[in-house]
Amino acid sequence: MHKKERVAWIHEKLETLYPEVPVPLDHKDAYTLLIAVLLSAQCTDVRVNQITPHLFLQADNPYDMVKLDVEQIREIIRPCGLSPAKSKAIHRLSEIIIEEHQGLVPESFEALELLPGVGHKTASVVMSQAFGHPAFPVDTHIHRLAYRWKLSAAKNVEETERDLKRLFPMSSWNRLHLQIIFFGRQYCPARGHNPEQCPICSVLGCRMK
Repeated sequence: MHKKERVAWIHEKLETLYPEVPVPLDHKDAYTLLIAVLLSAQCTDVRVNQITPHLFLQADNPYDMVKLDVEQIREIIRPCGLSPAKSKAIHRLSEIIIEEHQGLVPESFEALELLPGVGHKTASVVMSQAFGHPAFPVDTHIHRLAYRWKLSAAKNVEETERDLKRLFPMSSWNRLHLQIIFFGRQYCPARGHNPEQCPICSVLGCRMK
């Protein structure tokens, strides 16, 4: 298959396998999604979804969050890992949202990426999943599969994001990044991957383990 054909085939295959793409992180609005995504750094979505109900029971909005001190937040989110840095970021970004954005999560990449603990990937998730703006959040799993499927030879997630945005229509980005994540978890893991049993790698002839 030529690259254009491979891109179209992968897109169609993912649409067939994952016609519905629920957001993996439990949330009720942009603020709770932002906090959940921040907590997901180097932590599984399953673990985050176990922890956030305890946190959001006490504070599911920035006004209540700033009433907690950093140590209280840290104790609740400890199982997610990196709790010292994450708790400080959650408290401070909540203050900034109140002070500079009238208590609402800002609806722009620039403003989101200025918040403590919020990088481009986190901002992209919030922009796409909370606000519906076209974005293509690329994590290490998408980066790995893009390389494995010969969609990108980029050395980092930023370059992979640019490559994937060029290959796939903008209208597909918000669904597609989730479809790739779901596929990677189910069929195409980093370790113990059997290309011959993978619905995509077996057709494309991928041999990378």
